[in-house]
Amino acid sequence: MNLKAAIQLTISMAIFGSVGFFTINTGIPAEELVFVRCICATLFLGGLWVLTKSYKTEQWSRKEVIQTLICGVFLVFNWVFLFKAFDVMEISVAISIYNLAPIFVLIMGSVFLKEKMSFSAIIAIVFCFLGSVLIVGLNQLGSVSDLMNSGFVWAMLSAICYALTMFVGKGITHLSTYALTFVQTAVGIVILLPLVDFAVFNGLTTSNWLYILGTGFIHTGFVYYLFFNSIRKLSTIVVSALVFVDPLVAIILDMFILDFIPSIVQTVGIIFIFGGIIYTLVKPPKKSNLKTDGSSTY
Repeated sequence: MNLKAAIQLTISMAIFGSVGFFTINTGIPAEELVFVRCICATLFLGGLWVLTKSYKTEQWSRKEVIQTLICGVFLVFNWVFLFKAFDVMEISVAISIYNLAPIFVLIMGSVFLKEKMSFSAIIAIVFCFLGSVLIVGLNQLGSVSDLMNSGFVWAMLSAICYALTMFVGKGITHLSTYALTFVQTAVGIVILLPLVDFAVFNGLTTSNWLYILGTGFIHTGFVYYLFFNSIRKLSTIVVSALVFVDPLVAIILDMFILDFIPSIVQTVGIIFIFGGIIYTLVKPPKKSNLKTDGSSTY
């Protein structure tokens, strides 16, 4: 195992885990936060792309560019939906639902690529979705308004969008990670620019701006550099294990800084979700060509 790469991935996952804490302290809505995040990431990663001179060796193809643009759309909406979920529900709950993304990838592979799904994988999926119901609470699922106000829909949409990002991006093999991320975040700027209300930036405190810029340059720029620089040097098993540092840090911060104490039912739900996810990673369905290493990038 490449120890340096493992340390880099662990650090990136630990920082990813604090994104929810940063988000709720920015003082701005999800759309505006993602817009600033895209600008920061585009500048940071674009700068590295130029400094490393990777742009000189890029292998551009029409197919991969189209795939990258589509991934960019899904990735941006994934961020927007996740940050909306953070605004209305506990971070631990939102993160648990968000991490269902690899499960959705398996389902998409079965539906669209006709990949055979084993009975044990189906059972794991059932446990994951049962867990998501338990951590949100049956009382929140009684009506459409309660469902929307609970944040469940936002968290679930964020997981689906990230799964679509992984699913569509599966065939991108020639573009460097710098080019890939640069194009995706640039797409985010274009998409969100018409939706941004610049008035929300008036009256922000220094603390707000530190959290906003931290979310952009640290959680997106710097962490993406560590993340992509490490995963290609590690086995899928190691990556699958280390990515769980992310939700672990998120839940710890939620409990010890934001005073979230999960109920017994919510605890069972969290165990169901991560138990099902870990099972699918340890014992993936046969004949599956999809990577479901659980890699999550906020």
